[in-house]
Amino acid sequence: MGKIATRDAYGQALVEYGKDNKNIVVLDADLAKATKTITFKKEVPERFFDMGIAEGNMMTVAAGMATTGKIVFASTFAMFASARACEQIRNSICYPKLNVKVAATHAGLTVGEDGASHQCIEDIALMRALPNMTVISPCDGLEANRAIKAAIEYDGPVYIRLGRAAVEDVFDAETYNFELGKGIQVKDGKDVTLVATGIMVQESIKAAEMLKEEGIDARVINIHTIKPIDKDILIKASNETGAIVTAEEHNISGGLGSAVAEVICQNAPCPIKMVAVNEKFGTSGSPAELLEKYGLTAKDIVAKAKEAIAAKK
Repeated sequence: MGKIATRDAYGQALVEYGKDNKNIVVLDADLAKATKTITFKKEVPERFFDMGIAEGNMMTVAAGMATTGKIVFASTFAMFASARACEQIRNSICYPKLNVKVAATHAGLTVGEDGASHQCIEDIALMRALPNMTVISPCDGLEANRAIKAAIEYDGPVYIRLGRAAVEDVFDAETYNFELGKGIQVKDGKDVTLVATGIMVQESIKAAEMLKEEGIDARVINIHTIKPIDKDILIKASNETGAIVTAEEHNISGGLGSAVAEVICQNAPCPIKMVAVNEKFGTSGSPAELLEKYGLTAKDIVAKAKEAIAAKK
């Protein structure tokens, strides 16, 4: 299996889909090398604009460009995109429902040694609370590529959550199909459903393999679009397996777990356990060390799966 960071896949996709599409414009907040928009800058410098360390202004400029018919990608670290520029995204992009794509890299804990100030574990909660905003969290390079394509084709605000660390491939280009708002069943199972997003899809696949060794048949679902979320696939999983575990590289409040719980409690109640950061800020360390420290590994998913199964009526 190959390994590529979703931020790298983003940079490549900008060139692939944007080189010949004159309507695509890319803005960055002085982080082009890190966000990988520099790839687009080298190929199409006339449609790349470095806005400096002024994220709020970048979002308002993006909004203005969108009113002229441009498809605007605005990039910076997730921490600065979702938190520092939240007001401008809300009032200038989401309120008028403009065609701006906020491509936010360095999300989650796996920013690593950069520490708590740069590790964004609140962005899903912030962005999915905004009316008119679509929220995507791809799990591998291929999915990131297809997410960029889908964002280009969709007319409206999109928040795309991207990571710094290289991750293992989950999908194959010949068979993979990305559709906004539709979850993907990666593996079938009857005893419990593992619902994951981003890098936790890989951990959930590993967890399912570990559970299989103990005679537990786990279904794995990849929710790449957190808003609008695929209610049908979740309700079906609840009815058929009777227990759900959510897994995300995000704080436990307001993220994937909350979104799934909102659907399940209203439509098909079952025990739900959540694997997420438990109301703590991050710290410096390698990605692997941080996932272990904050309980975001396959073994943590296995433990929660057993709890969910035990809670079945």
